Amino acid sequence: MFHLFRPLQRLLPATALLGALLLALPHAAQAVRLKEIAAVQGVRNNQLVGYGLVVGLDGTGDQTTQTPFTTQSLNAMLQQMGVTVPPGTNMQLRNVAAVMVTAVLPPFALPGQAIDVNVSSMGNAKSLRGGTLVATPLKGADGQIYALAQGNLVVGGAGASANGSKVQINHLSAGRIPEGATVEREVATPLQQGDALHLGLNAADFDTARQVARSINRAKGEGTAQALDGRVVRVRMPVSPDARVAFLADIENLQVELARPAAKVVLNARTGSVVMNEAVTLGACAVAHGSLSVTINTTPQVSQPNPFGQGQTVVTQKSDISITQQGGALVELPAGARLADVVKALNLLGATPQDLLAILQAMKTAGALNAELEVI
Repeated sequence: MFHLFRPLQRLLPATALLGALLLALPHAAQAVRLKEIAAVQGVRNNQLVGYGLVVGLDGTGDQTTQTPFTTQSLNAMLQQMGVTVPPGTNMQLRNVAAVMVTAVLPPFALPGQAIDVNVSSMGNAKSLRGGTLVATPLKGADGQIYALAQGNLVVGGAGASANGSKVQINHLSAGRIPEGATVEREVATPLQQGDALHLGLNAADFDTARQVARSINRAKGEGTAQALDGRVVRVRMPVSPDARVAFLADIENLQVELARPAAKVVLNARTGSVVMNEAVTLGACAVAHGSLSVTINTTPQVSQPNPFGQGQTVVTQKSDISITQQGGALVELPAGARLADVVKALNLLGATPQDLLAILQAMKTAGALNAELEVI
């Protein structure tokens, strides 16, 4: 029995060494399905837009004196129905609102199918709650009518006002009509055209395009797919329509190994949001950043005339403005090769997200931030 366990004893150090080497290796590439990173070119959604009227509002529609296009649209609609409004008639309509109607026409949509529509006020209507959209044609970018919308609005909000007080929850000047439009015209797709299709990657990357072509060739045979550039992969397709559908269903679920993404930092100047991916690294640098605050205090002052004077009481505003600038100490940031190190170094500054926008841009200019900056 002792001799039986002796090979096992010699194997344990080798196994421990192999485990240490595996831990020292970089993380394996991320594997995702092909449908999550690419799509067939030409098979896409199409945006539709239309102009219409919402009727049946409870006095919360447009003030037609300030939105004359609402009255013009109503007159045009009434004329189409055989109703003529006498010239010069001052119509004060509070139950009608001019709206913009938008929808998305999905690929392979056929005439008769229903799609959802969004309705948004164009004038000064207070609320679209309880309104009904009258028949509105929805057009594509080519000016052709692809759908017809009509129905009752669903507004996810509420509001009330009384004696000068007002309360409102969510947004009342926009709503939605589930399945509120009927498709009238279909859009042709290149799915059954030619002997090949092009797969377009969501993000341009040469390595990803190569991996997509390799995955398809392993599953469907060498020469089936060819990467044309960093975004487009050409795929040879079967001849019959049902075989093409089965072919696309198979390759959409193929696993594709993704390489490490390019280092990028996304800055949102409006909200102060800062987002960075795992490839961002930081070089050693020193940063000093001070904050500037402006304070405005306004005090009302009342000036009253003499008891028997003929003057009037006047209220004026007195404003005091002060500016405070806080000095920032020079902080040394160590080099970081991991995202956790970068986050830890930036937290040492104690800066707000708005301050980080300026700090990261300055670090990029100084060459200490190894990433691409994108401001949205």
